[in-house]
Amino acid sequence: MQRHWHTCVYLILTLTTSTFAGVNVSSPWNKSTVGTSVHYAASGNTTCDKGVTSMGVYVDNELKYVQNGDQLSTNLSFSPGSYNTVVQEWDNCGGSTYTPIAITVTNKTGVWVMSPANNGNVGSPVNYQATATSYTCPQGVSSMGVYVNNVLKYTTQGAMLNTNLSFSPGTYNTVVEEWDHCGGASYTPIKINVGGGGGGSTLYNIQAGGPWINWGELPPNYNICNPCGSGVTWSMDQHVSNPSRDGNSSQYNIGGNKPYADALFTDKLLGQGSTEGLPDNNHTLLPTLHNFTYDVYFYTTQLSLSQTLEFDINMFMNGVSMIWGHQCNLVNGQVWDIWDNTGHTWVSTGVPCHPVNNGWNHLTIQVQRESNNDLLFQTITLNGVQSTVNKTYAPGTCDPGWWGVTVNYQMDGNSKQSAYTTYLDNFNFTYY
Repeated sequence: MQRHWHTCVYLILTLTTSTFAGVNVSSPWNKSTVGTSVHYAASGNTTCDKGVTSMGVYVDNELKYVQNGDQLSTNLSFSPGSYNTVVQEWDNCGGSTYTPIAITVTNKTGVWVMSPANNGNVGSPVNYQATATSYTCPQGVSSMGVYVNNVLKYTTQGAMLNTNLSFSPGTYNTVVEEWDHCGGASYTPIKINVGGGGGGSTLYNIQAGGPWINWGELPPNYNICNPCGSGVTWSMDQHVSNPSRDGNSSQYNIGGNKPYADALFTDKLLGQGSTEGLPDNNHTLLPTLHNFTYDVYFYTTQLSLSQTLEFDINMFMNGVSMIWGHQCNLVNGQVWDIWDNTGHTWVSTGVPCHPVNNGWNHLTIQVQRESNNDLLFQTITLNGVQSTVNKTYAPGTCDPGWWGVTVNYQMDGNSKQSAYTTYLDNFNFTYY
C-alpha cells in the first residue's frame, strides 16, 4: 500500500489554519501566575466571510465577559486560587473557536518564573519567561529584568517577561527581578546548568495541553477536511486516567468507511499560535534552534488494525520547510520510514518497528537542523533499543510568512478502515 505525506502547500494549509480561524491570547499567558486583577487581551479570526461577531471569557465553565467585535480587552477580578479559563470567539456564520488559558491567582508580591526551572539543565539560548505581581504598590509593576552572575543582562517594561539569552557552557546564578512604581522590588533566583552539546528547554506533558488542532485526510489526495462526512471520523479526549502512566493521558480515536483514510493531530509549540506562550514574534528564538527530541509513550489494544502510526517534528522559518516525518509502518514490513522533503516520499530506514500491544511503548526521536537547513535524522529509540538512522535530506520551501515549530501525531486507517483507539502520555519535547 502506498503511503502518503503532505506537500509543502498542504503543510502550510495544515499549520496555518488556526491563524485564520482561532483565538490569539496575548494576556494572560497559559499556566502563568497573576494578580487578582487579570488583564485579558485577545484577537479572534475566522474563515467565515462575515467575520467575528463577538468574543468572551469563560471562568471554570461560566461565561464572565462578552465583547462585540474581533478584539477583546478587559480586566477581571479573581480570588486567590487556580482557574481554568477560556477565551472564545463566535462568528457570524454560527461557528466558534477558543483558546484555554489556565492561571494561578495570587495576592502576594513576587516574581513567578515559568522557564527555566531552578537547578535545571538547559541548552543555549535559555528562554526566560516570568510574570510579576506587586501588592505593596498600588500602581503595580513597572518593569522586569534578568541578572546573570550579578550583571543585569535584560530589562523589559511591564509585569510580563519573555526573552532568550545566550550562554556558554557552565553553571550560572541568575535572578529574575521586578521593580514597582513605588520604588520597591522583589526577585526569584534561578540557578541553571548550561550544557555544551545537550540539555535544552523541555515542554512537558504536551498531550494534556494545547489546544491541539485535528483534521481528517481522505485518499487519494489526502487533503485535510473537517468534517469529512462518513469517510473518516476521529476524536481526541484529554485528561484520561486509565490507561495512563500518570493519570493524565490523551485518547485518540479513528473510524469511518473510506479505506486508508487518516486522522491528523497537531500542536503548535513555538512561534505563531504557540500553545506554550512562546510566540517568538521577533524571530529571536527559532533561528537559534538546531536540536529537537520527540519523547512520548503510546499505547494501543488494537495494534493490528492500524496501517501506520506517525510521529513528526515540523519547523517552518523564513520560507524554509523542514519536516522530520517518522512513521511506524506496521503493515508493510514493520519498519520505520522517514520523510524525504524534496522527493515528497517515504523512505524505509530498515530499522525495525515492533511496538507491544496492550502495553505502553516508549518512543524517543532525535533530529537536527544543520547549518544549511538540511534535515538530519539522528536516532530512533523504541522501548530502550536505540537505532542510528544518520540520514540527511534537503529542506523544502514554504510561505515565508509562517514561522513555527509543531509536532504531529497521526493515525492511519487500514484497508477496511477499521476503527481503533490509541493513547499518548508523558509527551515531552526538547529544543535547543
